[in-house]
Amino acid sequence: MLTLQIPTGVGNDLVLLTKIYTRGGDEGETSLGDGSRKPKDDLRVEAYGAVDEANAAIGIARLQASPSIDADLARIQNDLFDLGADLCRPGDAGDGKLRVAEAQVDWLEARIDAYNASLAPLNSFVLPAGAPTAAALHLARTIVRRAERRVVSLTQHEVVNKPALKYLNRLSDLLFVLSRTANDDGAADVLWVPGANRDA
Repeated sequence: MLTLQIPTGVGNDLVLLTKIYTRGGDEGETSLGDGSRKPKDDLRVEAYGAVDEANAAIGIARLQASPSIDADLARIQNDLFDLGADLCRPGDAGDGKLRVAEAQVDWLEARIDAYNASLAPLNSFVLPAGAPTAAALHLARTIVRRAERRVVSLTQHEVVNKPALKYLNRLSDLLFVLSRTANDDGAADVLWVPGANRDA
């Protein structure tokens, strides 16, 4: 198991990686960013674990993305590590820890608006298909939605930095818009035809 220490400050000394395995999780527990121990199926661990899965899915989407989409996804991957650091430490904004900021949410909204401006309006739901990049972005979008659900569950029991939840909500929207952009600006979208196969 990777030993990961997240100091309070922000900068190049933010993370200290030492041993790759410690045996500390062999009994089904893990350490949060504040050093406290929790079961590996704890709501907080589930939340930042789902964020990690979303980040990995975005990495796969980047393999075939256009340069402009790839640049945005690279920034998002870094932000998702910020989000993971946020979620792995109990607390809220203003406690001096690394937290997702409203500016990161604002950036997502600006990118949604920029990409969406060139897309034709939809008259049906889009199936997760089309170009390989689009399909990969749809997969990432659904994992982000799951991460969002995990964070919502966490908010029912513990304090969570509000921009963290907003970030996931906007990110899923951006990934949807990016998937349409990767599908020739929506021209290659595969649309749902309700009931198309009922009489086949």
